[in-house]
Amino acid sequence: MLGIHGDNASMNTARPAIVWTIAGSDSGGGAGIQADLATIQDLGCHGCSVITTVTAQSSVAVTLVEPVSAAMLMAQLTTLLSDLPPKAIKIGLLADQTQVALLADWIASFKIHYPSVPVIVDPVMVASCGDALAVDNCQDIKSAAKSALDFKPFKGLIELITPNVLELGRLTHSDVSTKAQFAAAALALSQSLDCSVLAKGGDVSFGSTDILENTHAKTHDNTYAQTQANAHNSNGWDLELAEDYLVCHQVRASSKLHQNGRFWLASQRVNTRHNHGSGCTLSSAIAAVLAQGFVLQDAVVVAKAYVSQGLSAAIGLGQGPGPLARTGWPNNLSRYAKINLCDGNYISHHLNQHLDVRSDLVATVLSATDQATAQVRIASTPPQNILSHGFKVLDADLGVYPVVSDLTMLESLLAAGVKTLQLRIKTDISELTTAELAESDLGKSALSRCESGEPELIGSELEAQIQTAIALGKHFNAQLFINDHWQLAIKYHAFGVHLGQEDLAVTDLAAIQAAGLALGISSHSYFELLLAHQYSPSYIALGHIFPTTTKQMPSAPQGIAKLKHYVALLQDHYPLVAIGGIDLTNLAKVKATGVGNIAVVRAITKAKDPLAAFAKLSQTWEQRSLSEELAVKHELVAKHE
Repeated sequence: MLGIHGDNASMNTARPAIVWTIAGSDSGGGAGIQADLATIQDLGCHGCSVITTVTAQSSVAVTLVEPVSAAMLMAQLTTLLSDLPPKAIKIGLLADQTQVALLADWIASFKIHYPSVPVIVDPVMVASCGDALAVDNCQDIKSAAKSALDFKPFKGLIELITPNVLELGRLTHSDVSTKAQFAAAALALSQSLDCSVLAKGGDVSFGSTDILENTHAKTHDNTYAQTQANAHNSNGWDLELAEDYLVCHQVRASSKLHQNGRFWLASQRVNTRHNHGSGCTLSSAIAAVLAQGFVLQDAVVVAKAYVSQGLSAAIGLGQGPGPLARTGWPNNLSRYAKINLCDGNYISHHLNQHLDVRSDLVATVLSATDQATAQVRIASTPPQNILSHGFKVLDADLGVYPVVSDLTMLESLLAAGVKTLQLRIKTDISELTTAELAESDLGKSALSRCESGEPELIGSELEAQIQTAIALGKHFNAQLFINDHWQLAIKYHAFGVHLGQEDLAVTDLAAIQAAGLALGISSHSYFELLLAHQYSPSYIALGHIFPTTTKQMPSAPQGIAKLKHYVALLQDHYPLVAIGGIDLTNLAKVKATGVGNIAVVRAITKAKDPLAAFAKLSQTWEQRSLSEELAVKHELVAKHE
């Protein structure tokens, strides 16, 4: 039997996350509640529905819109909550302002008891066929559409709103004819509602923004040929891309680098008229991914990829636009959006962190010229244009990959035959615990020098240790990665550099590439691994998988289920390294995800006999690799018999 992700895995028996959709019914089955429930189930969750509106709708027309009573709306909410509380809520079509107010009051009460449950609003105003849906107690649908619903009652209560270009203009009462105006309106909407905004540019009709006069024509005739013909009216848009603008607003559990960031998400435009329910599908997919514990940025990029592959596989059913195909969790990397950082928040955070005397040492602090160069490079040039050929390709998997901070232990492991290691010397005083400061000569020296205002000597000590480590790595013919200190790694010709996401903006990646060094990049989410992928590194680290005490982490442990998703997406493209709390007790679970390599810290550095600990971990890891290889061969033989 096929699993929920379309592979031949055994049926998932875990209890699925519950996702609510509060929306209208589409009698044609392509959008609204029907599309939401199909999407939620396809992405591995259980969908519950609260119907706000019944529509008489097909692929070509909406002939009647009838709201449910306030009593029925409240009864659905109350009954569901008593038995099936949600992990995420998607709100779609609301028929009138009365429903908006009633639902906003209910959410305010709901959030008292369920403050961490995300609420996503898709401000549906017009069906794919071009007919308006919100009736505002008026039978004249076209007249009703001239006064958009006011979503301000949701201020501070929702996590994300997902307007398309036409809805964005209506909600902000602004001209969104150009790409710059579109971005400005999205930011204004985020500020007015105190939430994140995903402004969808995929259905932009170049040179046209009036929701009433152009929606019907846009829906039926927005072909690639028409787009090309309107090239002179593109107003800053790339005609071959579907570009969305994500404005993050205090995103929970997200890296500090991204929790208030702004990003363009660009995917290849899919040339199809069968886009019925694409907005409903996107917002319900976001809710389904959020319900499974992913952060908002992750949910957005996964949902966007899901819609992209659904559009590509869509077929027509009626005379009008057909619904999206349901194709399972997106594991095709080409379907995922390119991410472009588009403001200085990311840069400023990096520079503030790296220029603080306690968070980096003089040996690696950037000059004023370097700072300016970093700002211009990151703000104006996407990484794929900087590094068109990527970094050094590793010849073999890393296997068990020790991360150490002590030269003595480093030398012992090298002498024992370990061929891939990382030297991670903590130079950020805030990362060191009291015990570590007391035990570490570098820590004692760093603290005393910082307090006395003499940090220069720390730089010399750090440089000497890194120089020695690199020399040892060369002596034993090993792949030694230096964590963070890329300038010293270049200076002394290390094998490679490992960087965190927070280091990318202030690091001269082109210099690392020109020096022929390998590059490893950390990631803690779908969003971050996509950013890492755009630099074409030598490997990508995925973590932290389990709780760890070796480093302060802004995100929650990723866990085995997320790791399995990451591996499915990237295993054919990079060596992948799982890191964070991995030891003999959980090694088998990590191996079962298909990840090829593990980085270990405490399991070696805190062991009574680090060399014996490494040997045991390596032996266990290799044995499991051999047993899995034999199992695969046995399965192939059985299939051919």
